Amino acid sequence: MFKKMKSMIKNERGLTLIELLAVVVILGIIAAIAIPAIGGIIDNTRKDAHVANAQQMISSAKIAVAGDNRFIPAEENSTFITLEELEDGGYIETLEDPDNGGYTSADAPDTAPLTTRPTTGSYVEIARGDATTQLTYNVHLDGSERDIGTPAAPEAEGDLNRSVFD
Repeated sequence: MFKKMKSMIKNERGLTLIELLAVVVILGIIAAIAIPAIGGIIDNTRKDAHVANAQQMISSAKIAVAGDNRFIPAEENSTFITLEELEDGGYIETLEDPDNGGYTSADAPDTAPLTTRPTTGSYVEIARGDATTQLTYNVHLDGSERDIGTPAAPEAEGDLNRSVFD
């Protein structure tokens, strides 16, 4: 019995060239399917990071408004807080653009707050209707490859999600 097992073990050989090629082809097919799917996941993660940064800017602007009455707009008006103001005021840490660049910020004004819309750079708009309406927040995030909103039409707080890039 031991002799039969010993002879069977000796007769076992490695993979044939055809079996090895079949394995390589199968691995190639799996890679061809998986790589594009992973690329899409990475892109969606970057979009989500941009949206999270925009939401963080709005949250920081709300803290700035709560702490400094100068940022509360007059009736039927808006004020604007630039990304630079939020960073310089300590309301937010420096935001990193997930697309390997930096966010562009409008220059912080010498005297806060801005009452005219910046034409370039990242900012939060704080808008107010009449005296009884709540403040609304809109954001423009100027990234190296992707933007949220435009300088002329920032994105509303309630509309911030991955679909703003579609």
